[in-house]
Amino acid sequence: MLDTLGRDALATLLVLYKTPTDPAAFDRYYGETHAPLAKKIPGLSSYRISKGPVATPTGASNIHLIATLTFDTLAALQSGVGSPEGAAAAGDLVNFASGGADLYIFEDVPA
Repeated sequence: MLDTLGRDALATLLVLYKTPTDPAAFDRYYGETHAPLAKKIPGLSSYRISKGPVATPTGASNIHLIATLTFDTLAALQSGVGSPEGAAAAGDLVNFASGGADLYIFEDVPA
């Protein structure tokens, strides 16, 4: 999809997972169970996660992991998260994200 300036636009679901009570258990569950569920969301074009500590310019943060899921269009993202696979991934958060998670949806374009 092109934005109003003719540039390629993507839609992104950004998930910020806050520090869990048991980081090792979080990492294990995320890798073995949650990521495979999320990767089944229809329309998903890329799935990336942060590696290592998530810091701020001034030091440590309360974020344990960042997941970036991209879709070709905002409509594809909305359809994907509204699908049974999207509902399964969203419903799975209570099983491992003890620190909570913030989800953000936006379109992005090359600057």
